[in-house]
Amino acid sequence: MQIHVLASGSTGNAIFVEMNQTKLLVDAGISARRIKNSLDSLGTRVEDIDGVLITHEHHDHVSGLTTLLKKYRLPAYANPDTWLAMSCRQALPDECCLSFKDSLDIGEMKIEPFSISHDAADPVGYSLYCGEIKCSVATDLGFVTPEVKQSLSLSDVVVLESNHDLDMLKKGSYPWPLKKRIMGNKGHLANTDAGWTLARLPRKARTDVFLAHLSQENNRPDLAANTVGGILAEQRIKLGEEITLHLTYPDRIAGIK
Repeated sequence: MQIHVLASGSTGNAIFVEMNQTKLLVDAGISARRIKNSLDSLGTRVEDIDGVLITHEHHDHVSGLTTLLKKYRLPAYANPDTWLAMSCRQALPDECCLSFKDSLDIGEMKIEPFSISHDAADPVGYSLYCGEIKCSVATDLGFVTPEVKQSLSLSDVVVLESNHDLDMLKKGSYPWPLKKRIMGNKGHLANTDAGWTLARLPRKARTDVFLAHLSQENNRPDLAANTVGGILAEQRIKLGEEITLHLTYPDRIAGIK
């Protein structure tokens, strides 16, 4: 198994997951060239990707999709409302645009989408299974519902939003309507939300967690790690043993094998 967050943040998002020779991308919010170059650096050809899973239609999750599908004819999966809301949909090859409503199987992986709370048409996170291994992705969500908590539970790897520090956001330069949107139930998770979510999750003996979609304006990697890690430590969760935190970045790859 290997999971690499190729990019994460408001400027673009893409995650590469490989389990038992099945290779998937979750989102394609950076250029197709950058996706190709990133995969090349990991020893994977973009032509060998078995599918692209789209969480929602916002630009920072689909900006590379048009070139990726036109040039490489990769199959892409999204729910029907996401396809309808996607501004680039008319430019995409119809045969590459596949819809789902429930779970689907791609190669050796079973994929189960789950609803998340965000200001998009029908946004989802994903749980990816291969044998006993489970990887879950939940970024761009305003709060953690019981369904999300259940979907993240007992994962070997979790990619979870840790978007902003609440004090930085409140005191920052964003206009109030944008601050209100980010803090709302259909906005983005604060560092403290991510920390308490992880602290309360049913877990396996060891879990790797990627803190994702960090705001460049209203957060810092060290602050996210310290806030989340502090909450976990207060709850007597052993960092580096029970939960290992990994930071993600908009401009470089973060991953595990």
